[in-house]
Amino acid sequence: MSGALFRNVAAHLIRRNAAASDPFGKTGTRLQSSPYFRSNQLFGRAKETRSFCSSSSSSSSVGFVGWYLGMVKSRPVLTKGTTSSLIYIAADLSSQTITMKRTSSESYDLVRTARMGAYGLFILGPVQHQWFGFMSRLFPKQDFITTLKKMAMGQTVYGPIIMTIFLSFNGLLQGEGGSDIVARLKRDLLPVMLNCVMYWPVCDFITFKFFPVHLQPLVSNSFSYVWSIYMTYMGSKPAANSS
Repeated sequence: MSGALFRNVAAHLIRRNAAASDPFGKTGTRLQSSPYFRSNQLFGRAKETRSFCSSSSSSSSVGFVGWYLGMVKSRPVLTKGTTSSLIYIAADLSSQTITMKRTSSESYDLVRTARMGAYGLFILGPVQHQWFGFMSRLFPKQDFITTLKKMAMGQTVYGPIIMTIFLSFNGLLQGEGGSDIVARLKRDLLPVMLNCVMYWPVCDFITFKFFPVHLQPLVSNSFSYVWSIYMTYMGSKPAANSS
């Protein structure tokens, strides 16, 4: 009987020590861990929401760029022609705004703007596509010496040809005959080429040196916005025989 009493007392002491070491028991552990896991889930969902919002904003910001690059690769001539047309339209409107007298009531010459847009769409865009592709095949590298060669080709070959086409095209759309267009070229081509030499070499260096060939027309058109303001002014001057 004393042995049984001893065993009962020992079991009671063991249970009391266990209760003292873990006063909450298994239920307490669950009560403590449950809020912890809930808070982790809430923080995790908040982080996922923030990351989703940031990724959505970043994807929307690069969405147009990705679409444009896809169009450049899938329909290069149409995309580059449209880009050139929009830039020339914006440049012509800017040129008219600058030269328009503030006190006068004259309105914008939208026919002139349409001429500039047509030039960019049907001539400049396709010609640039072919020219930059030709340059990349002729001089495939992008080192310093090769870039200088491309710049020299642009100033001595591409520049005179495209300026002659531009002045002749605009003269033709203004109703000028062959003799008037020749007189316009004699009057305007040399000043245009001199200004071209002062403006375009740095732009060409940046374009050829730092950008891949499929983006070079876009970069060149970006530089050409300021240049186009000047060119739309030159292209819309009256005929040389009447000035």
